[in-house]
Amino acid sequence: MVNATKGVFISCDIPMAQYIINMNASLPASDKFIIHILDNTHMFVQPHVEQMIRSRIAKFREDNTYVKPN
Repeated sequence: MVNATKGVFISCDIPMAQYIINMNASLPASDKFIIHILDNTHMFVQPHVEQMIRSRIAKFREDNTYVKPN
């Protein structure tokens, strides 16, 4: 019998994958969203967290972007 799980495939660089894994690890066991880590740059996550991951990555990039002062 085949077990199928609906999810979202994420492909990213290694540092961003580690950031997502760290986000997942900081949550309680009942809220963990990573279904399977395929390799260093690919993972499969639950579909309901896609927007949360996108918004946290956008905030992370915004917080860590250098803007030259005028």
